[in-house]
Amino acid sequence: MAAAMMSAPVLQTRRLSLLPTSVDLPSFLMVLSALLVVYVPEYTELFQGLWLSDEQGHGPIIFVVSLWLLFNHRHQLAELQARPATVSGLLILGFGALLYAFGRSQHIWIFSIGSQIWVLAGLTLLFKGWRGLRLVWFPLFFMIFMVPLPEALVAAVTAPLKTAVSFAASGLLYHMGFPVGRSGVMLTVGQYQLLVADACAGLNSMFTLEALGMLYMNLMRYTSAARNVTLALLLVPIAFVANVGRVIILVLVTYYFGDAAGQGFVHGFAGMVLFMLALVFMLAADRVLGLVFKSERGAER
Repeated sequence: MAAAMMSAPVLQTRRLSLLPTSVDLPSFLMVLSALLVVYVPEYTELFQGLWLSDEQGHGPIIFVVSLWLLFNHRHQLAELQARPATVSGLLILGFGALLYAFGRSQHIWIFSIGSQIWVLAGLTLLFKGWRGLRLVWFPLFFMIFMVPLPEALVAAVTAPLKTAVSFAASGLLYHMGFPVGRSGVMLTVGQYQLLVADACAGLNSMFTLEALGMLYMNLMRYTSAARNVTLALLLVPIAFVANVGRVIILVLVTYYFGDAAGQGFVHGFAGMVLFMLALVFMLAADRVLGLVFKSERGAER
């Protein structure tokens, strides 16, 4: 009994340590230094430019959450018996290096930033093998949501999305008795005109909400693949409905309080409402799915 009581604090101390006691510190510092040298310039440019925009403002949040998820797996990863998958690891690492070199030289974010997912996956295979990659697959997958998408793709998908959101919002407001008109993505309410911007109803906002749903499913640890897939698919219409709600709020604020109110603090606050609406709809959908699918949850990780 005494030995068990003494071992508990020791285990807790080890769990709370910054680095696992079994980590090969020289190798860890060498790999970390290489990653910092390669990717710090990329992130510096993102933090000083693209990630300051409304459309890409979710990037830093996804970045921090991804690092937090990886950090939480550090002890489990260190405790795994090393079974390196050398060939697979080198191939994936080499592919990531080629992606980075091409993306960096051509200033293509989707390649230079996206390459780190392949690089980290390759390094995991080289040090811990496939069991290690299975352990950290979600943090690496989650990084996809912070990779800046090509502007051509964003523009191609955003245009019909904005039109659909504008159509739905104006239609609902008109049937509620408000003097609303629409021309493309331009809404007219009373004496005011509002342009539905990319940040209000574009691909990036849906991408962010999809990331929120994926993180929720990972934290809930549902064992039913059918439930997870169904909820992931439902996140697309949920994000659309939340975007419609955001536009409706902005139109109503502008109609009752003027254009200055609609473009001021409330415009930013509507973004928070967007995520709150999406969260409420997601939780409601998850509750309904719980009646259909088994609700077993995986072990704590």
